[in-house]
Amino acid sequence: MTVARQIMWNRLIAIVEEQAQALIRTAFSTSVREAGDLSAGVYDLRGRMLAQAVTGTPGHVNAMAEAVAHFMERIGPATMHEGDAYITNDPWLGTGHLHDITVVSPAFHAGCHVGYFGCTAHVVDIGGRGFGPEGNSVYEEGLQIPHMRLLDRGRPNEVLIAMVRANVREPGQVVGDLFALASCNTVGERRLRDMMAEYALDDIEDLADFILTASERATRDRIAALPRARAAGEMTIDGYATPIRLCATVETRPDSVHVDFAGTSGPDPKGINVPAVYTRAYAAYALKVAIAPDIPNNAGSLAPFTVATPAGSIVDARRPAPVALRHVIGHMIPDTVFAALRHILPGIPAEGAGALCNFQVSLREIAGEGRSEVLCFNSGGSGARPGLDGLSATAFPSGVMTMPVEATEHAGPVIIWRKELRPDSGGAGRFRGGLGQFMEVGARDGWSFEFSAMLDRTRHPARGIDGGLEGGATEVTLSDGTGLPGKGRFPVPAGQTVRLAFPGGGGIGAPATRPRDLVRHDLAQGYITPESARALYRLSD
Repeated sequence: MTVARQIMWNRLIAIVEEQAQALIRTAFSTSVREAGDLSAGVYDLRGRMLAQAVTGTPGHVNAMAEAVAHFMERIGPATMHEGDAYITNDPWLGTGHLHDITVVSPAFHAGCHVGYFGCTAHVVDIGGRGFGPEGNSVYEEGLQIPHMRLLDRGRPNEVLIAMVRANVREPGQVVGDLFALASCNTVGERRLRDMMAEYALDDIEDLADFILTASERATRDRIAALPRARAAGEMTIDGYATPIRLCATVETRPDSVHVDFAGTSGPDPKGINVPAVYTRAYAAYALKVAIAPDIPNNAGSLAPFTVATPAGSIVDARRPAPVALRHVIGHMIPDTVFAALRHILPGIPAEGAGALCNFQVSLREIAGEGRSEVLCFNSGGSGARPGLDGLSATAFPSGVMTMPVEATEHAGPVIIWRKELRPDSGGAGRFRGGLGQFMEVGARDGWSFEFSAMLDRTRHPARGIDGGLEGGATEVTLSDGTGLPGKGRFPVPAGQTVRLAFPGGGGIGAPATRPRDLVRHDLAQGYITPESARALYRLSD
């Protein structure tokens, strides 16, 4: 019986991966189709996450682990029917900001309610001020959708659809994504029915208990093998107008690990605040990848990790705080937790770029009525790892993929004039940090544009460890050399472009100890310049 349960467990993981792939294939927004900024999962009747798709982000998946319970409370299982789909983008009961829409659908088999499928995707626009940090409250950041029906026994909620169309700049893309979210849940439900029929299951409750018990036991066993310790870590990052200090204290207990963010900065007036659900998601992710990375992610394997957030701090922002760019702070949380874990466990990497290097371009036709919104996801470099260099142009911790130039230019009247790795941006060390990128962005002839920057690490680059040097800092300028802030929305003068240098990861170990053949390889590949080879790595030949 245990073997059969293991096979069905693997089958569930395959089902939710197909669910995620169905979302990618049917989504309208490039953030979903090209970057994979989404999540998908299956839940039991108690709202416990049983399996997550490999495709997706920790912030979405781990936050969504809490989401189904809120739908159950607000919709009511007794009112649920086949063909239903429910929706919200509540930042505090979803995944942290209004641009993420979560859809949950009840799963039925042979007329009986057996569980739920849930999915989340980042949509290109949700109205309000647009995607950026300028809002002074969540009310300015866009349309808020409380928990409600998107589909009622298969029939669309036309009132909701009309409200969405009237409040967003890209109604075709956004409404298309809503139906893509509902459709991918339907794919998951169909595959679950097939599995239950194949194994003659009336419900999945016994399988759920097996999955969650095994996962929790395995995770607690890993924790029990750790040294009992308590250690603190901290990080300072740009913030909006003033720097933000993140603090994390990690305590390993006999069968759990606790993280406390006491000492972290208070809330910011602008939209970089983080709802606690998103903080918990990324803190738990950091602990899990360090302690039990090979144990499947579900409610059981997450249970031993507990997180405390100071009420009203920037990592526990309370409604109606602006939260549009909660990821800029939230993506720094794993490296802050790692800073504490480094005192307890070996093998912890150096700091990386952290936050995604996002920007959005708002375009207007000069001699016409045309308008377009183009969102572009990009990455800096990850931190060096013990024994390995960091990964270049790789999003850690989010795992979101860098968008291809072709897809970005296809989405609207933009031109990417340059996109290439940035030499010397990886922190020098025995193990080098990953490189960031150069980009140059402009509008096609006949179009003007505003540029919305959502960047960090302009004043506080990723730190190296054990003698490794820091990575390159973020730089944003106009093509005439005028400096621009890392966050904010600004018009671009006619004929000019925006030039971006994305940050690199920190290094590990003294640069002079890097093997000479690796330094020569980096030089030959253009990862470092001859000047750095001589000055930092002491290469004399």
